[in-house]
This record gives sequence, structure tokens and C-alpha cells, in this order.
Amino acid sequence: MDLLERLWTRATAEAPLPPAVVAGAAVVALVVVASPALWRPTRTAVTIAHEGAHGLAALATGRRLAGIRLHSDTSGLTVSAGRPTGPGMVLTCAAGYLGPALFGLGAAALLATGHAVGVLWAVLALLALLLLQIRNFFGLWAVLATGAVVAGVTAWLPAEGQAAFAAAVTWFLLLAAPRTVLELQSARRRRRAPDSDADQLARLTGLPALLWVGLFLLVDVAALALAAWWLLPR
Repeated sequence: MDLLERLWTRATAEAPLPPAVVAGAAVVALVVVASPALWRPTRTAVTIAHEGAHGLAALATGRRLAGIRLHSDTSGLTVSAGRPTGPGMVLTCAAGYLGPALFGLGAAALLATGHAVGVLWAVLALLALLLLQIRNFFGLWAVLATGAVVAGVTAWLPAEGQAAFAAAVTWFLLLAAPRTVLELQSARRRRRAPDSDADQLARLTGLPALLWVGLFLLVDVAALALAAWWLLPR
């Protein structure tokens, strides 16, 4: 019980997060997302959030999660069992491209209330849950490596450093989400993604795939704008 109390105290501790640090973290995240050299090795983190969102949506809608795979080309696959059509399947399929932005928005809410350190502990908890569903070696390595980085930050950096890292992670998710949607549409335009989430949703609902791409982008940009309203000085 003492250990749990200490962990809870650390996870809920408030950490100073000056506006300049928040803005600096946003700039760092933007550079990472905009730079091809940096985007490629960090994109797997977005795939982790994408597939994790599929998995959470599957469980929330009563489907049985059968496993998650992450691949070295930054793609992924989440398999769930249940009705092949219907609202549960639609929500599960739609969650992927919305997940990183919504995770980022939730993290921004914690930052805005002074609980930046809690962002990192929430990430660790979600990674631990995801690890139980990973079904391939690369996915196992990717989740463990990501968790090790976050755990190292919580163990070795002071509260101010943890808060700055949490802000960078938050902005990275928020900025990366729209980019992945633009990449999706680019792949669709070149006919390289016939079974993308948007195309699966089109088959499930009868609505055009381009409409789903537009919805993904709208929600992701709205999440980014709302987080910026909460976090950036005005």
C-alpha cells in the first residue's frame, strides 16, 4: 500500500510548466513532425497510438480484441472479433486516425490543469495495457522501447524536466495526427491503400472514403486548435 501511495503521489504531483516551455515544446514537436529525417523514426510512436485507439474502441464497443501487430514500415494491424458490420465495427475502424489527436487532447487537458507528470504515467499505463495485446516481435520491441524512454524520464528527470517532456509528447501527438491523415490521402490517391481505414469505412457505411478522410482531418485539426487554446499564452 505504501508503494501504491508513493506512486499515486508522484503521478498526481503538480509540476511547473511556464508558457515559454510549452511554446518551446510545441516548436520542437513541429520540427520533428515536419522533418523527414526525424519523422520516419518517430512515426512508430503514432502507430502505437493509432493501433491502441483501435483496440480501446473495440473493447469499448463489446468486441473481442484478438491482437495487435506493429511493423517496421510504421504500419500496424489490430484484429478484433465480433459482428463484421454495425456501429461497433464502424467506431473501431474510425478510432485509428482519431486516436493520436484525442490522446493528445486528453494530455493537453492534464497539462492545462498542472498535472504534466500525470501525462507520462498515463502513457506508461496505456503502454502496459497495449503490451498484453502485442502479437509480433517488432511490436513488442517498439512498445518496450517507448515505455523504457518514458519510464527513464519519470525516474531520472526532475519534475520540471518531466513536465517539459510531457508537453513535447502532447504536441507531437497533436501535430502528427493531421500529418498521418494527409499521408493516408496521398497513398489513396496513388492507389497504394485500397484497404485503408477510410476505404473500409466506406464499405461499412456507404459513405465516400474521401468524406471519412475529411472527417479525420477535421477532428484532428479541431483537437490541435483546442489544445493550443488551452495551452498557449494569449
